[in-house]
Order: sequence, then structure tokens, then C-alpha cells
Amino acid sequence: MKKAIRIFSLLLIATTIMIACKKDKDPASTDLFVGTYKGSVSYTKDGNTITSSDGKVTVSKVGDTYSFFFGNNIPDITGVKFEKSGDNSYVSIGNGLTGIKIDASTLKMLVSKEGATWTADCTR
Repeated sequence: MKKAIRIFSLLLIATTIMIACKKDKDPASTDLFVGTYKGSVSYTKDGNTITSSDGKVTVSKVGDTYSFFFGNNIPDITGVKFEKSGDNSYVSIGNGLTGIKIDASTLKMLVSKEGATWTADCTR
């Protein structure tokens, strides 16, 4: 009986530690934003505009930077870093790559860089 109580106690302690550690995890470190968002996207450069109301943006992460891959012949945006803005929401930081707000279900973008402008209003 003592052995059963000891095993049960150890299991209870281990479970408590695992649950406590899960709560401390930063959402950005779990690749929460990686995946495909769908919605309206556009790209403008030199007076030429590409627009799609059923576009998609695929987000990937390498190290501490994110990349945004568009369909519809829209150039990709790479090397984006984020900082936390509220609960589980992040905004882009860095030179020329500001204007992106992302969370687990929504991607909003208005980026102007080198004479080009990208927009996205997407969900997943």
C-alpha cells in the first residue's frame, strides 16, 4: 500500500510540474503563427497592382525571423522580426518591415518598402 501511495504521489507531482511549465511558454516560441492565412491581399509597385480577394499568405519561421509567402505572383517578404503587443498578438519591428500585426487567427499587413506596398487582411 505504501508503494502505491508513493507512486501515486510521484505521478501527481510530475503532472503538476508539466502543467505549470506549459503555462509559462511564450506563444511566439511555439510557432503559433506559422501556417496559411486566407483573405484579401494586394501588391503595388510602379503603378502596377495585383489584387486578390481570395489570396493566401503562408507564414514560416526560421530562427527568430518570419517569412511571408504570397500566391498570385506577389513577391515574398522575408526576415521579419516581431515584438509582443498585448495578449498573444505581435507586431513587426525593423527597418522597412513595420506594419504587420499577427496572432493565431488573424494577419493584418500594410508594408511599404522600396517603392512597393503589400497589404493583407487574412484569417485562418
